[in-house]
Amino acid sequence: MPHMSYARYHAAAVQVDKPHPKHRDDISVERMLEQCDHVVAGYKPFFPVKLIVFPEFAISCPVYLTASELLDKLAMPAENRHVDALARKARELGVWIVTGSFLESDARWKDAVFNCVLLLGPDGQRMRYRKVHPWIPWEVSASPHDLAGYDEPLFPVMDTELGKIGIATCYDWLFPESTRELALNGAEVLVRISAYMDPWGATAPMDWWTVVNRCRAIENLACVVACNQGASYANYPPFSWPGGSMIVDFEGRVLSQADPGPGEKIVVGPVDIAALREARSTRSGHNMLAHRRTEAYSAARTAAFPGARNAVERSIEGLERLIDDSRKQRGYKTP
Repeated sequence: MPHMSYARYHAAAVQVDKPHPKHRDDISVERMLEQCDHVVAGYKPFFPVKLIVFPEFAISCPVYLTASELLDKLAMPAENRHVDALARKARELGVWIVTGSFLESDARWKDAVFNCVLLLGPDGQRMRYRKVHPWIPWEVSASPHDLAGYDEPLFPVMDTELGKIGIATCYDWLFPESTRELALNGAEVLVRISAYMDPWGATAPMDWWTVVNRCRAIENLACVVACNQGASYANYPPFSWPGGSMIVDFEGRVLSQADPGPGEKIVVGPVDIAALREARSTRSGHNMLAHRRTEAYSAARTAAFPGARNAVERSIEGLERLIDDSRKQRGYKTP
């Protein structure tokens, strides 16, 4: 159990903007380590920053369109020198770090590459989250949901001195079941790491990023720390990246937000665990976690997307076929 708890603290969402590596030998987290130092030292006179969150693909990203290329050139095990460097920084600064994601290989699943992120504690604790809903058809990483015999929790939550923390990645948040599962597993702080591209960013009329972050906070009565990719178009084509990282309280209020647009940015905001716990334990109105009528949602328990269970299906063409199958199953006409 944690030796100390923080009723209130500040979190930092740290956007990155750097050329994305095309080989694992070119991966570097040196700039991320510098940014951790800047966060803690810069804000020390004002408040303690205890949670530092980097975005999806902060370490490596899928610059190739096939899983075999990603495995051959970029993927690496979750235990690697870059994660070790970030873990040492967490210990040095006395903070928790969400690493941002990288492409992960696992000897148990030889043909699968995962979109993986780790939560690293100052005392050496680690929690792994693998993206359950890859952004199909373009993202060819494997969902752990699809792998026969997969026995790790799909939506883990870690009890820390900063509260109970759960992570879900980017497209996962377009499925309210993902964050609801985290909340039902006890999560008080929902961390979103994303590589959200234009036009679905932080500006009207398609400000999905802001709308979804606020909605998930409200419906789960949870604090949200959401960090989005800040890559410029030149560094990570074919999309442009809107940034807009934010901290949201459990009432859906945006407490702080980076100005929309690409680039390295750091946005900090308060996380009030004490107020959240009081609201969850005393509120009779708008307490959705307590008001759910689970047995009423029978349609939600019907399988839709069949899942990509092999390397052939985890290709763009294979995923598009599975998406067509899913649409037909739901009664939607396909071209």
